[in-house]
Amino acid sequence: MLDLIQSLISADHSIFFFINKTLANPVTDFIMPLVTIDLHLKIFYGFCLALILWKGDRRLRYAVIFSLITVAATDLIASAFLKHLFARPRPCHTLDIRLLVPCGAGFSMPSSHAANLFGQAFLFHSIARKISWYLIPFAIIVALSRVFVGVHYPADILVGAALGTVIGFLIAKIFCRIFPERIIPPQGGG
Repeated sequence: MLDLIQSLISADHSIFFFINKTLANPVTDFIMPLVTIDLHLKIFYGFCLALILWKGDRRLRYAVIFSLITVAATDLIASAFLKHLFARPRPCHTLDIRLLVPCGAGFSMPSSHAANLFGQAFLFHSIARKISWYLIPFAIIVALSRVFVGVHYPADILVGAALGTVIGFLIAKIFCRIFPERIIPPQGGG
C-alpha cells in the first residue's frame, strides 16, 4: 500500500513539473496569473450573477441563491475541513518551482478554486445546460492555472474538481425538486 501511495505522489510531482516548467511559455506566464487571481474571479462571478438576475427567467433568478449556497458549501468543505484533514503543503513551500503568484500560507489539498468553479459549472449544468458549455471549460482552465502558477499539485485540482462536481450536482437536485421548470409561473401575471 505504501508503494502505491508513493507511486501516486511521484506521478503527481512529475505531472506538476511537466505543467509548471515544461509547458511554461510567455503566453501562459501572462494568462494564467490573470485567470487565477481571486479578485478577478469574484468580479467575474458577481458579473455573472448580476446578468442572471437581470436577464434570467424567474427560475434562473432563484438559482442565484443556490449558486451562493454551492460556493459556500464547496469553499467551507474544501478550506475549513479537507485542507486541514490532508494537511498537504503547497508545492511552492516544498519544491523548486516557477511561482507566478504569491504562494499562500494555507494547505494545498484540495484546490478551493477547482471546487468552487466545478461546483458552479455542474450546478448550472443541471439547471441551465447552455451556460455549462462555458462554465465547464472555464473551470478546467482556472483549475489548470493553479498548477501553472505553482500553488497546487494536479491531484489537488482533481480532488477539488470532484468535490465541486458532487456538491454542484447535489444542490442542483435539491433545486430541481423545489423549483421544477413546469411549476413556476411566468412573471407578469396572467
